[in-house]
Amino acid sequence: MAEVVFEDVGKIYPGGTRAVQDMDLEIRDGEFMVLVGPSGCGKTTALRMVAGLEEISEGVLRIGDRVVNYVPSRDRDIAMVFQSYALYPHLTVYENIAFSLKLRGEQKEERDRRVRRAAQVLGLVEFLDRKPRALSGGQRQRVAMGRAIVREPQAFLMDEPLSNLDAKLRVQMRAEIAQIQDDLGVTTIYVTHDQIEAMTMGDRVAVMRKGELQQVASPQELYDHPVNLFVAGFIGSPAMNMLNATLDRDGDDLVAVLGEQRVVLGGETLRERPGLREYEGGEVILGIRPEDLEDPKFAEAEDGAPCMSGQVTLREALGSEIVVHFRTDARAAMTEDVRELAADAGEEHALEERASGADAKLVARFNPRSAVKSGDLIEVAVDTRGLHFFDPETSRGIYDETTAMEAR
Repeated sequence: MAEVVFEDVGKIYPGGTRAVQDMDLEIRDGEFMVLVGPSGCGKTTALRMVAGLEEISEGVLRIGDRVVNYVPSRDRDIAMVFQSYALYPHLTVYENIAFSLKLRGEQKEERDRRVRRAAQVLGLVEFLDRKPRALSGGQRQRVAMGRAIVREPQAFLMDEPLSNLDAKLRVQMRAEIAQIQDDLGVTTIYVTHDQIEAMTMGDRVAVMRKGELQQVASPQELYDHPVNLFVAGFIGSPAMNMLNATLDRDGDDLVAVLGEQRVVLGGETLRERPGLREYEGGEVILGIRPEDLEDPKFAEAEDGAPCMSGQVTLREALGSEIVVHFRTDARAAMTEDVRELAADAGEEHALEERASGADAKLVARFNPRSAVKSGDLIEVAVDTRGLHFFDPETSRGIYDETTAMEAR
């Protein structure tokens, strides 16, 4: 095992296109690091530089105690699992897993030991004599992982290995991959576009945008304290609601004014984000996660929870919850970050519709026993403890006084 370290690493393609810029990232020995971001953000390019499949234009890349900028891929002691299974159709599962060991000239007894150990770990023992065509998609992906495991490398590199699987199998496989990595303790870099995969699998997650790292943190830290509006909007499903707001003073209370809506910010909000006082009388972007909007009948602080009003446009009953879409008298934020996030999600049309209307369209996650239905005029309780605030000019998150001053 070994750590993988990027030191000011950059990638510039012929013609001047910059795919990765000034990447500083330390992946610890045995850590499961996930690189996540929109299509074209540079995450796969970064992975391919570690694999030796892309030349490094700038900076230094280390695997263990070696600088590997000019070390051929075959000599880097890494194993890669691709999006496609790339199995040999004429070979059995056993032969596919053993193939790289055979090429390296490993003794037959050692090959057999490693193959059977990997098969045991991956639940493939009963399939060793089958050809790939007789396997399901999940089983084929396990075989591809088996080829990587038997090499006993310093690091695993995984490039969207679950993207070809159906939704149910993806859920199962991501849990299995995380468990296998934890059992083996091998340093792993995992690239995905799916932020749910990133949040459920990674020890830490690195969010990338336009070739640059935005934030590297634990999944919970990304969720609770996104460094900027882009990270906040990318992490979370359904995505965070973004609204333009003005912060006013009402006696001892600070109030977020959203059109005709007024949300009184609780004392805990100000204790967690004292930098908001620097914005009194000014504008901010208010971020509200759907899970912090609830039917008042089921809100924790039913008697005192601040509320917004609106009209339900869509009700999606999922069994464990109801996803409620509603319109409210507020202005949706329309920054470059918001537009980029909408484009990545394929929601440009919906974004333009929201921008042209007088009302903002919000998404909430209600208790499954809520009786709201499409067309209802409703009150929506707001849990102010989970609110997020961003500088409208810089998109930086507003937390303490220092970050507030930096953002401004």
